[in-house]
Amino acid sequence: MSKYTKFYIDGAWVEPSKPHLHNVVNAATEEVSGQISLGSAEDVDRAVRAARRAFETYSKTSVEYRLGLLQKIIDGYVARREELSQAMTLEMGTPITFSRNIQSAMALFHFEEVLRVLKSYEFEKYMGTTLIRREPIGVCGAITPWNWPLSQVTAKIAPAIAAGCTVVLKPSEIAPFSSILLAEIIHEAGVPAGVFNLVNGDGPSVGEAIAGHPGIDMVSFTGSTRAGIRVAKAAADSVKRVTQELGGKSPNIILPSADIEKAVSTGVMACYINAGQSCQAPTRMLVHRSQRDAALEYARKTAEGLKIGLPSDTETQLGPLVSKTQFDKVQDLIVSGIAEGATLVCGGTGRPEGFEKGYFVRPTVFADVTAEMRVTREEIFGPVLAIQFYDSEEEAIALANDTDYGLAGFVQAGSTEEASKVANQIRAGRVYLNGATVDRTVPFGGYKHSGNGREYGVFGFEEYLEVKAVLGARAA
Repeated sequence: MSKYTKFYIDGAWVEPSKPHLHNVVNAATEEVSGQISLGSAEDVDRAVRAARRAFETYSKTSVEYRLGLLQKIIDGYVARREELSQAMTLEMGTPITFSRNIQSAMALFHFEEVLRVLKSYEFEKYMGTTLIRREPIGVCGAITPWNWPLSQVTAKIAPAIAAGCTVVLKPSEIAPFSSILLAEIIHEAGVPAGVFNLVNGDGPSVGEAIAGHPGIDMVSFTGSTRAGIRVAKAAADSVKRVTQELGGKSPNIILPSADIEKAVSTGVMACYINAGQSCQAPTRMLVHRSQRDAALEYARKTAEGLKIGLPSDTETQLGPLVSKTQFDKVQDLIVSGIAEGATLVCGGTGRPEGFEKGYFVRPTVFADVTAEMRVTREEIFGPVLAIQFYDSEEEAIALANDTDYGLAGFVQAGSTEEASKVANQIRAGRVYLNGATVDRTVPFGGYKHSGNGREYGVFGFEEYLEVKAVLGARAA
């Protein structure tokens, strides 16, 4: 059993102010896999003081120095990548092949991408006689979720460190192991004391202490919309910058001109990625009514063809959900879909056949859902797809936008031109056309209740910078 009871503060592993052990549960076995300590406001305060001291000098370091630090972190990450992958499989139940090929790759990419951005970024430009400077914003609080336990961490701390900021991180207490290993890598890379700090804890005790702390200049949060609202309210009194990547209920419009078999099958797989625990997953499929029967058959065939198995099995495509809380939530929403009259195409309540324990969920497809149903409106965060039918392109767009969220959208059509016309009318921060793959160099973030601000690439980097205008810096 892994045991990590210390926090990383001011360049050292230190005991918490008040001992408070927390069990981390293996999602596949429901057994305790390790323990951490949960922190308190006192631990956050200690970390913030260290970060403020470090900011005074670190913010003045050269680009070349920071490039060197980032490269050392990347080298350390690569050397321990298998260990990090195994940690993510242990802490959240993601299949080991997915941890190796996707989870760990995405987390590494954020460091590699910000290294590329920093090499050529212009921190100073002239507008006439005025010098426009971009300067590090200060001490940054990072509050991250369990579903992409390392990628969401590096998407925040990599640009912060590159920009010259210092960081106080609270990873999810549900999936903390990989972040602790990353802290070891950062320490071994020689990052100065206080530049990066890690305090484990839950939202009410540590997350809100970070958001409300007057010594923190910016807080970046990824998680549910409900929790994001609490973070924003806690941050309001100190008027700090708040960036939020929150919930999603992404539509996937399949136009009649698309290859219906390919569009439906890939749409189902995209919905189920990471066991459906992905904020931008296309969980609402919109199909022309004339293609209803074909769509349901392809959806059922794809869902039932998935290999469900233990996370340690390299052939597993669908592992367990992260926790009992998440399992119960998804079960409740499946029950609601049946009760509210949706057509159950496949799946349903309970565990898949052959699984007596673990938080495994049957891959589920609902059809004939309406806009009022909970499975249509709420973010389920499990392998549950809701299919709606439309009669016209205008109706499809209206259904796509009939949501509180706006993180992503997907459009499948016979041509890029046709898909683009529809994409331009979807209110979302990202729209994927005809099976386009994820591009982590371009901005990621949402409209409406999906948050504000952007991550990834240069857009994410600039969230950690302030803009200063120095008038009269050059002669007219």
